[in-house]
Amino acid sequence: MNNSFVVSWSGGKDSALALHRAQSEGMQVSYLFTMFSPDSFSKSHRIPRTLVQKQAEAMGIPLVEGIASWETYEDEFKKILSTLKRKGVVGCIFGDIDLDEHIEWCRKVCADIGLDAVHPLHGSTQEELLDELIETGFQTVIIVVKQDKLGSQYLGKNLDPALIKELANLGISPSGEFGEYHTLVVDGPIFHKTSLEEHLKSSRPRIVTQEGYSFWNLA
Repeated sequence: MNNSFVVSWSGGKDSALALHRAQSEGMQVSYLFTMFSPDSFSKSHRIPRTLVQKQAEAMGIPLVEGIASWETYEDEFKKILSTLKRKGVVGCIFGDIDLDEHIEWCRKVCADIGLDAVHPLHGSTQEELLDELIETGFQTVIIVVKQDKLGSQYLGKNLDPALIKELANLGISPSGEFGEYHTLVVDGPIFHKTSLEEHLKSSRPRIVTQEGYSFWNLA
């Protein structure tokens, strides 16, 4: 499998748009790669493993999973990238926008393995990316909020133009780049089989609060 790429997949809007841009530029995305905590929730976004698997199924792209604490995160990340490199992967695609420390970490980790770090969203403004997200048909739902920035009443809300304007009026970074909020992608042009909307409609999420964040628990 030549010149294939893996996407560092969070399950949220930025990794989804990065994947879409990469595919639109002709890149062959062969794998999704998600890191999970030992409790089977994705790191940061706290999406249940089963739901990330549903996303992968809807895209028709194999999901590669890692399990780690924050202390072992980098070592596990590198270990899995090394395995994927042996399978023909030449680079890893990330959804980072403009946080230099995140981008530098990605570049360093990939360089240590001998892979390219690809940042399709870097160079665009957050406003431009949100416009593109909506114009291309992505549907996303807020599933994590930082308590000192947003209240739990925003959990479960669709990220649409009205909400984006409301967040801007509150002084929130448009894309939540400072962790103010995280999203779950439930539909969009990268999904070929089915969306996750019906799953959300049939679930009864509850709110979980820990370490300064409120999560929409979809388990």
